[in-house]
Amino acid sequence: MANSQPPQGNHDPAGSTQMFRAFVDEAPQGQQAAATSGGGPRIGLIIGVVVAVAVVAAVAWLALS
Repeated sequence: MANSQPPQGNHDPAGSTQMFRAFVDEAPQGQQAAATSGGGPRIGLIIGVVVAVAVVAAVAWLALS
């Protein structure tokens, strides 16, 4: 019995199979929407890195002067 899937006519009483299939069907759409939403998180990361470098440079300048 290598086939563990139930026949197509059976109803899952718990509904977990239907819920899982709905989740799997929606996942690519959610990833697509996140990918096309622009560079919001990426811009925030770049700004954070620039601020961190500026702070380190300011501390080093104060320490060496």
